Amino acid sequence: MATLEEIKALLGEPRFLWSDPEPWHLLEQELGVTFPTDFRAITDAYGPVLISDKLYLDHPGHPTRNLGRSIKEEIEYWLEDEEKEILPGKAGTRPGELLPIATGATAEYIFLRVPPGPSAPWAVGIQELHSFEFELYAMTFSDWLLAFLKGKDVMVGASPPDRLFYESLDWGARARKGTNHTE
Repeated sequence: MATLEEIKALLGEPRFLWSDPEPWHLLEQELGVTFPTDFRAITDAYGPVLISDKLYLDHPGHPTRNLGRSIKEEIEYWLEDEEKEILPGKAGTRPGELLPIATGATAEYIFLRVPPGPSAPWAVGIQELHSFEFELYAMTFSDWLLAFLKGKDVMVGASPPDRLFYESLDWGARARKGTNHTE
């Protein structure tokens, strides 16, 4: 599994640095799922963020870019009659279902496939809306993100980033820190 240090080496030092586990605990209780530790660590480090103008991540402790709200809205969207036929499985939080956790800037949705059994691993699924193509990557979120940052083709329909940087979407912190990205 890729480490947060490997992600930092490519993307830069994070500034969000969330340390309170309570929003995660509340969200996990509400959804009935325990998020993978690598996904939590990356999200806690970078917070709500736009990575290389390609990938949006939210955080469960953020008031406006709230991961819990995003997940619930996306599950509702993917369960609508005309949309549920697009995914190769059901959106949701139960074993084997596709949990929407992020979006791409050009009509991609990023899912974690909830492990279908107790010893099964998590996987990352990408749904592209223009081509209706879906790809499941048998890797952890951190491995998938590291592959994406290294320019591998792991985001269906979107080209790998030309350069690596991130823009914080934590508007309050941006105003306090007077910065909008790191390179």
